[in-house]
Amino acid sequence: MPILSALHVYPIKSCGGISVTEWEVDAFGLSFDRRWMLVTPRGRFLTQRELPALALVRVSIAPPHLRVTAPGSPELVTPLSPQGGRPVATEVWGDPLQVLAPDHKADEWFSNFLGHEVMLAYFPERMVREVDREYAPDGGRTGFADGYPFLLVGETSLADLNARLATPLPMNRFRPNLVVSGSTPFAEDGWRRITIGGIPMQVVKPCARCVVTTTDQASGRRDGDEPLRTLATFRRRDNQVMFGQNVVHYATGRLRVGDGVDTGYPIPGVG
Repeated sequence: MPILSALHVYPIKSCGGISVTEWEVDAFGLSFDRRWMLVTPRGRFLTQRELPALALVRVSIAPPHLRVTAPGSPELVTPLSPQGGRPVATEVWGDPLQVLAPDHKADEWFSNFLGHEVMLAYFPERMVREVDREYAPDGGRTGFADGYPFLLVGETSLADLNARLATPLPMNRFRPNLVVSGSTPFAEDGWRRITIGGIPMQVVKPCARCVVTTTDQASGRRDGDEPLRTLATFRRRDNQVMFGQNVVHYATGRLRVGDGVDTGYPIPGVG
């Protein structure tokens, strides 16, 4: 049986992730995952696509605070679960959202670091953003993720890709939540119903990759056109290149590195 070999949480969309050995799963996915996001004053969401320097922002969770650091900047400490704030109208890939900007200090911190006026938006608990039912007809919920609660990648899939590259790349180029070992390369393409740590999940669609994968997550610099150029030679579909799988979940619980990944698990009530 494949096993869960790594877990990664990204509290602020497109900023540095946190590698953990175990973590709670709530209605949104991994608890606190992509519950924060940077937006322009007009509400346009921002990621490493436009601002690769976001890779340099390091985030840690120290309840009741979110702590943020970046080169040349003092530490930012902001409430982890704010109860109020200024209303902000934004969107993520066409999904309109009414969220909050709770901390002027955080807005100023990020604006100074990035050299652009931005706001740090928070996705409140009461807000519901459904996943795309075209791919996940049984529904699901997510926060500021591109579209689904989890991104899953197999270690052997990366090994297969790296064997084709002049310079191998680390897993963090692909920013997965769930990393799996013990499967064959790209086995996750054929998975549909799985369970990890007793939590039933469904693999709903491949992940189309973008320029973020060309960003060195340690330096915040673009690194040529790899891995997109090589992926396009053998992972092209509908004029996009695919790597990893989007996943929805149907229960809450706790995931731990070392959990088995049952790839034939029936999901109660899901056709």
